[in-house]
Amino acid sequence: MLTKLLVANRGEIAVRVLRACAEQGIESVAVHTAPDAGAMHVRLADEAVPVADYLDRDALLDAALRFGADAVHPGYGFLAEDAAFARAVGAAGLVFVGPPAEAVAAMGDKVVARELASAAGVPVLPAVTTSDPEAVRALGAEHGWPVLIKAAHGGGGRGMRLARGQAEVGTALTAATAEARSAFGDGTVYAERYLAGPRHVEVQVLADAHGTVAVLGDRDCSVQRRHQKLVEEAPAPDLADGMRAAMAAAACRLAGAVGYRGAGTVEFLVEGDSFYFLEMNTRIQVEHPVTELVFGVDLVHEQLRIAAGARLGPLPSLPRGHAVECRIVAEDPSNGFLPVAGQVRELTVPWAPGIRFDTGYEPGDTVPPQYDGLIAKLVAWGPSRSAALHRARTALAAVVVTGVPTTAPAAAAVLAHPGFTSGPVTTGWFEDVVAPTLAEEPEPAGAAREAGGAWIAGRFHRVPQQPRPGVEPGRLRDPAPQRGARSGPGRGRAAPRTAGTGDGRLISSAMQGVVSGIEVAVGERVTAGRIVARVEAMKLENPVHAATEGVVEAVCVRLGQAVAAGEILLVLAAATVDGTAS
Repeated sequence: MLTKLLVANRGEIAVRVLRACAEQGIESVAVHTAPDAGAMHVRLADEAVPVADYLDRDALLDAALRFGADAVHPGYGFLAEDAAFARAVGAAGLVFVGPPAEAVAAMGDKVVARELASAAGVPVLPAVTTSDPEAVRALGAEHGWPVLIKAAHGGGGRGMRLARGQAEVGTALTAATAEARSAFGDGTVYAERYLAGPRHVEVQVLADAHGTVAVLGDRDCSVQRRHQKLVEEAPAPDLADGMRAAMAAAACRLAGAVGYRGAGTVEFLVEGDSFYFLEMNTRIQVEHPVTELVFGVDLVHEQLRIAAGARLGPLPSLPRGHAVECRIVAEDPSNGFLPVAGQVRELTVPWAPGIRFDTGYEPGDTVPPQYDGLIAKLVAWGPSRSAALHRARTALAAVVVTGVPTTAPAAAAVLAHPGFTSGPVTTGWFEDVVAPTLAEEPEPAGAAREAGGAWIAGRFHRVPQQPRPGVEPGRLRDPAPQRGARSGPGRGRAAPRTAGTGDGRLISSAMQGVVSGIEVAVGERVTAGRIVARVEAMKLENPVHAATEGVVEAVCVRLGQAVAAGEILLVLAAATVDGTAS
């Protein structure tokens, strides 16, 4: 049995694990960086220790050993899928609450994961595991266009480009390789057939150290923006019984093939009556609560039991009812889902039957700009899908968050949309259908507008705001953002406006963050709407577009540089007829 656990994470998932420890009588140790010194997970832990960086393996292991922990739980994100960390935890004589390092490494390399899935009889999309342009062109010629170029060691849409035909292969390969190298330290990419309108369905597995692998149903996670999930539900609606059983069997085979242990998720793309392996997440998932509510199983408790050597006991074979989860993230849906840091001044939650609210924040806590902006997850259960959706809509309308804008209005728009309530949607549905309407929400009139504020669950709440560069004080938001052109596998989403001078020659960052990409060089001619730089904030990378045509006169920042909202990134000069600067 585990006696003391170090939680190598922060925010909502750290709070979730700490509470599970308290329920099982396990002492807990939290770690925190300077921005998180007063965070909720620090207040809840039995002990807490500061670290300079959540990614510092040595510091985390030193903290675990100094405080007498016998196990480490990585949560999700950060080092949760880092094979080197899992290996180091074991080498230090500690228990890693997760799968063996070998399974983490195998599933973390998408090329290797595809090969193992195929060997286990799991359907995979046609692909080539080479960056040779001619091989990619041959793939497209044989199986059809478009072809998707993907980073072998990435996720979240990073290092991903779409080639719609032979002429785009070279550019797509170059861009995907560069972004993969910048984001993940490895420029390895591969290409596979692209599905234009798939669903994203995943299967929850549990495996113990004694060879038992079990499935706890499936989830639909197709409502996404920027390849990040927004609304999830279990079980996946409108799946044929035969396909549901086949996906469960495929997930079991793959978990068994890699010697899996603990909680894991096998993700699939579903198109028509076919499904294809996407990836395996070797950790607890953000959306695990919907599975817990329909199966009555605490997955974090099971993780801790399995890590302590226990065998899996009898588990339910069928779900009961339906559950839906809405992620409440510190982002501004009316401005291209830009991440926003700040203090959560008010957090009001409706307590009602069938409602669960997982959070890592309390009123007065600050959402720091350095990390993921997930504030909470509102989860609703009902005896049927329609009942669960009704409960979720009612509860979400009563949630109040002030101090920062959140994705609650976006989730409310999803739950109310007939396209969602009538059945399953595809991964591009939200960005094609719902996201454009969020930027067009009418502003409140009169005193409410003058006071400033934010839309929370479909209602306007007054919130004092810092004026944005180039925006008159008191306005709720900029005018409707310019629609972004389709780029890569993403859909036509609202692109953040470029702040700067009136003629668009000064290109500045719309948010505080870190420069994660510079897409142009001095002397290069750019067209209006082209992505010229990328700024990462709270784990989301946001493109910066040129507002006008011109020639790059100066690049004012470097990769990895921290920038403030409104800080100048590039300067454009007007272009002459021959393309040179005037």
